Amino acid sequence: MSEIRLTQFSHGAGCGCKLSPSVLREIIKEDDLKKIAFPNLLVGNETSDDAAVYDLGDGKVVISTTDFFMPIVDDPYTFGMIAGANAILDIYAMGGKPLMAIAILGWPIDKIPLEYARAVVSGGRAICAQAGIPLAGGHSIDSPEPIFGLAVTGIVEKNYIKTNSGAKEGDLLFLTKSLGVGILTTAEKKGLLLPEDKSAAADSMLLLNKIGEVLGQKSWVNAITDVTGFGLLGHLLEMSEGSNLSAELDFEKISHLGHNGLWNYIDQGCIPGGTNRNLKSYGEKIETNSQKLLPILADPQTSGGLLVAISPEHLNDIQTIFKENNLHKYINPIGKMIHSQGASRIFINQP
Repeated sequence: MSEIRLTQFSHGAGCGCKLSPSVLREIIKEDDLKKIAFPNLLVGNETSDDAAVYDLGDGKVVISTTDFFMPIVDDPYTFGMIAGANAILDIYAMGGKPLMAIAILGWPIDKIPLEYARAVVSGGRAICAQAGIPLAGGHSIDSPEPIFGLAVTGIVEKNYIKTNSGAKEGDLLFLTKSLGVGILTTAEKKGLLLPEDKSAAADSMLLLNKIGEVLGQKSWVNAITDVTGFGLLGHLLEMSEGSNLSAELDFEKISHLGHNGLWNYIDQGCIPGGTNRNLKSYGEKIETNSQKLLPILADPQTSGGLLVAISPEHLNDIQTIFKENNLHKYINPIGKMIHSQGASRIFINQP
């Protein structure tokens, strides 16, 4: 299926097509109607968390999420797998165990053969199988652009649920994947991607963050969120604001994709449009002496890593867990949560 390039049919790729944080806040803000109380709804949209959580009343909670987007790669099967991994990520980001998924498919049936759509759905089913869950149904429409994603249901013990708003002052921060997916996929669209970096972005996006279910069971893990379309800075800012804290990042400790790094691509203008939208939304809350770092830290990630905040005395414990899950590359903290004097801010330390 190399005749048709799926990315040619999408105006935005992967999580880079998400609405910016500022636009999203405008859409979901409360209207004039009195808010209806649902006592069993433990997590809604108040803290911009990764999924909704509903208390079943028996010591367990249901986690519900959905995520979908337009193609970020040309191969339909790989696109289906990436979109599925990205949706399942939300369950792991809450410390939960995925149970099942249903598909969301939009397809321009007059432009792209149905065999491509079939391959996309097959890819989604394959990544669900890797996560140990069925792709149990779904819904499809005829749409101008190809769209695929999942609605995923998960479960976790109530005491294990993790949110993005539980971080504490002094917590150490960890990230389970390298940054740069948006930069590399933009370079590929521009025909500038080096051969040695051809599979780097896809390989990263296809990795499931199953470690989230393990970390959810640790009382010393205070907060988890995923790093996707808003970039590391945007999702860390949500964690900071939800926890009434600020954060410091050590740029040198943050892993990047690319055989020779990302600077060559940035110098050639391989910066996704989503990066600028992100910085326009939250750039005034970022403190740095080097604007050069921002295209990496605000780069929209698709099926990115988990951002984890832990009590500092458990550094050895999380490093052991990371090693047991083949995450040796990410065993060093990338920053910490600090006291906030007023509004939450992120301070970037660099050499």
